[in-house]
Amino acid sequence: MNILFLSIGRLNDLEFRGIYTDLLRQFRDKGHKVYAVSPIEKRLKKPTEYVNENGVQFLRVRIGNITKTNVIEKGISTIMIENLFLKAIKKYMRDIKFDLVIYSTPPITFGKVISYVKKRDNAKSYLLLKDIFPQNAVDLNMFSKTSLIYKYFRLKEKQLYAHSDFIGCMSQANVDFVLNNNTEVPIDTVEVCPNSIEPLTIEKDETKIRRIRQKYNIPIDKTVFVYGGNLGKPQGIDFLIECLKDNKDNNQVYFVIAGSGTEFNKLKSFFNSKKLTNAQLFAQLPKDEYEVLVNSCDVGLIFLDKRFTIPNFPSRLLSYMQASMPVLATTDPNTDIGEVIEDGHFGYWCESSDVEEFNRKLNRLCDPELRSTMGENARKYLENNYTAKHSYEIIMKHFK
Repeated sequence: MNILFLSIGRLNDLEFRGIYTDLLRQFRDKGHKVYAVSPIEKRLKKPTEYVNENGVQFLRVRIGNITKTNVIEKGISTIMIENLFLKAIKKYMRDIKFDLVIYSTPPITFGKVISYVKKRDNAKSYLLLKDIFPQNAVDLNMFSKTSLIYKYFRLKEKQLYAHSDFIGCMSQANVDFVLNNNTEVPIDTVEVCPNSIEPLTIEKDETKIRRIRQKYNIPIDKTVFVYGGNLGKPQGIDFLIECLKDNKDNNQVYFVIAGSGTEFNKLKSFFNSKKLTNAQLFAQLPKDEYEVLVNSCDVGLIFLDKRFTIPNFPSRLLSYMQASMPVLATTDPNTDIGEVIEDGHFGYWCESSDVEEFNRKLNRLCDPELRSTMGENARKYLENNYTAKHSYEIIMKHFK
């Protein structure tokens, strides 16, 4: 099959590990011809390019800035993406007949591209639903349901679903949300196709762990809880700050917070003012160094804002599971990530408004034997449910 993959993620290297590159390698290695379209933001000062890398054709389209910019430029650039992608596909891929178009959210503005390829090539389409927009923005009070911007993007969302022959959701709660809020979507077209990776073997070398902890002044004799990733509005940083405050005198634990995002400066100000002795904040580290640091910790943390009505399912979970780490998730009650974690016996969940419950679960995870068992369970659950091979097979069962 000829596979067209659309993404606003930067696909710089097929061998780079991630939920999309791992999946594309599955398609390539199974003998399919893969064509990936992704953006190059104008701040990188590079032209559109069409190249073959590691057996995949990459069309990288120059667009406006959608990251590290203001809300207005991001909004305009996001709206323009589909026209720029469509123009590039018509220019560089006019002679290729595609069998399947795969695309992910965000954004929800690929409708014209998908419609064009489906009509031109009689192709099928598969949506990997990673983000339910614009409802997530309403949840965070970015705009209201009565605003014109909501109505515009809600129309785009419905058009995207209408163009999709199949919709793969991150979890069952996401399936239920889509069907309950979009009654026009056929039930048999929506399924669970979770975030997934090609798991690496992570060796727990005590010498290396000691060395990396010493490098970053992280204690050897405490249970180290790590949060790594985006530090933005969706993560409910105010609750994270509450938890850190409430544990400032807890001498059993140590917190490592590493990442970047719109709320990083708020966290930095908090750290500067409180001078915590059992926590450190790191700006975004180089990926290799970050992975070594995270893998030297004991428990992975997940935070989501308590206001969400949509069931987010952060892909950050996978890197913790890959490293055989138990997980402590604090989220809104609408996501089912806590249910998955607790049913899989690889961690705990609490609502991201209950500091006391967070502390109870935190202190339970100071037990090394419990952590060891839960860590093994995490790795097994990943291998049995969340590999790129699983996602590939879920998609391809519709085309056999």
